[in-house]
Amino acid sequence: MEINYHRANRSGFTLIEVLVVIAMVAVFAALLLPALSKARERGAAIVCLSNTKQLALGWQLYADDHDGVLAYNLAMSGPPDSPTRTNLNWVNNVMTWDLSSDNTNKETITKAALGYYISGSSDIYRCPADHALSSMQAASGWNCRIRSYSMNALVGNAGNFSTNGYNLNAPHYKQFFKASQIPRPSDIFVFLDEHPDSIDDGYFVNKENSSAYKYNVTTYPEWTDLPASYHNRSASFSYADGHASLHHWTADRTVRPALPNVANLPQAVYNADLVDFRWVMEHMSIEN
Repeated sequence: MEINYHRANRSGFTLIEVLVVIAMVAVFAALLLPALSKARERGAAIVCLSNTKQLALGWQLYADDHDGVLAYNLAMSGPPDSPTRTNLNWVNNVMTWDLSSDNTNKETITKAALGYYISGSSDIYRCPADHALSSMQAASGWNCRIRSYSMNALVGNAGNFSTNGYNLNAPHYKQFFKASQIPRPSDIFVFLDEHPDSIDDGYFVNKENSSAYKYNVTTYPEWTDLPASYHNRSASFSYADGHASLHHWTADRTVRPALPNVANLPQAVYNADLVDFRWVMEHMSIEN
């Protein structure tokens, strides 16, 4: 029997063929990875919008159950046993960059005022694009903190800040205590994803400088709290009528990396960057 050694030797790939295949795989990967990355970013934005929409619907259900009175939206500080902390608030945690249980304890969400109206789910309180951690938290094996969203400070009872019927942080704007007081529900946002270096409590506020009115001086407004920009320089907002949408930031100074200690707040907002700040203020309330 004659054996064809030449054909037997040709049963595998040559080195050149293997290198060609590897090169082709690398080219396809280079073409596909940006598209996959963009698809992943779009997916995160869609989930984020869904989260804020569900929060707005829960907020509406709470008001329906309380004769139109809106959920408490209190400025809080300190550890869990602080006197400023209460489950009467829409959430009951203060986010930090240390190892405080407020960053991981889901009961600070599920047992707070809106928890029942969100079916006890805590997942919708976090944007899927938010993985911001401090080096201490990452070293402890954390994957994320539990909340990415805050509530407009001019929506709901703000406790001591609103005892006179207006918010001491923004006295020239109307504080909304009941759903019926909001004149254009589709224009007033309730929830937004807030910058991780700014988020702390669930109370998103930007203060007016009241001395500017008193003494008729020119001052620059300041970001007290900063919106997030996880979604291609955009943040997710849900509104009093229940709809949700992304808003794109135009000023580079509004867009900060999602890292600890980068927001440098309060941050002055100069003329070239006012468009973002003004948009936020115009959609927080109406002037008195």
